Amino acid sequence: MRGFSTNAIHAGQEPDPTTGAVIVPIHASSTFAQDGVGGLRNGYEYSRSANPTRTALQECLAALEGGRHGFAFGSGMGASDVLLRVLLRPGDHIVIPHDAYGGTFRLVDKVLTQWGIEYSTADLGDVHALRAALRPTTKVVWCETPTNPLLGIADIAAVAEASHAGGAKLVVDNTFASPYLQTPLALGADVVLHSTTKYVGGHSDVVGGALVTSDDEVAEQIRFTQNSVGSVPGPFDTWLTLRGAKTLAVRMERHSDNAERVAEMLGAHPAVSQVLYPGLATHPGHEVAAKQMRRFGGMVSFRVAAGREAALAVCAGTELFTLAESLGGVESLIEHPAAMTHASVAGSALEVPDDLVRLSVGIEDVDDLLEDLRGALGRL
Repeated sequence: MRGFSTNAIHAGQEPDPTTGAVIVPIHASSTFAQDGVGGLRNGYEYSRSANPTRTALQECLAALEGGRHGFAFGSGMGASDVLLRVLLRPGDHIVIPHDAYGGTFRLVDKVLTQWGIEYSTADLGDVHALRAALRPTTKVVWCETPTNPLLGIADIAAVAEASHAGGAKLVVDNTFASPYLQTPLALGADVVLHSTTKYVGGHSDVVGGALVTSDDEVAEQIRFTQNSVGSVPGPFDTWLTLRGAKTLAVRMERHSDNAERVAEMLGAHPAVSQVLYPGLATHPGHEVAAKQMRRFGGMVSFRVAAGREAALAVCAGTELFTLAESLGGVESLIEHPAAMTHASVAGSALEVPDDLVRLSVGIEDVDDLLEDLRGALGRL
């Protein structure tokens, strides 16, 4: 079996048979010549249905997650939408995390409920809470681990066992961990989701999403539905994502190195009341994370002791940490989830603390990042 970085560089990416090009070309063609009526050349006819550049990315992502089938989408939410169309029908029930990503909550709460889908929230870090949330109509358990933005940890194997015992499929949003740090399919998940905009792409220059599964029936339904609704990425976006995937392993090591130092510094700072990072021994999910993750990743959240206005001041007071949404790029970002990425959950059971700050720790020199954060906190 090939190693992770070997797959990232080579899976689906053999040199072009015609030209010998080492890098997969950008196949910017909307249509493909057929060898007679209905005679598709290597399975390609129209780029909504399949494109050679997209095929290369999909094969790469499937290899990285240890799955048989990979699908690339125009965004992570596009991937989520197609998957839930496949797995749910009117009258079905889905369990989502009690601290789910705001976009996932919005899709379920504002869109799917209009089509007769019901949902409950549960702390998936507590398997007993999950079992209590399951219903006879539950068809999907939607898991994030680590969660966004509270960095909660769920035991994927235990959640998979409970989900399957209840007759539900387990979907794991693996965006925060990336396939380098965690492979949910090996732990019992049925489908893995990524916003490839984040760590897989890694350079804040492309939006995309992905699904990976080894379930042949689900894969065929995803393929049909994706083609039917047209939720596909363009060839250039696909190529950028594939380029990013090649360096995922080395980037995730540096992200993790830097985040560990940042979390340690924040934990000792008097202006910080709590640090949320699964790499800390004090994190309630630390032991589970250490069991199922290679490292603990580049995302760190913390609460500012002086409250909301102080948290906003920290977000506005950094120089190297850019005030911006999204995450997973080589550059460090800072944001206020309650007012930015998670504004859609305001007033709901999923509302996040207004003194919370979320960091996407990049791969800059860590001493510079520490100095930047100390300066912002010191000005409070």
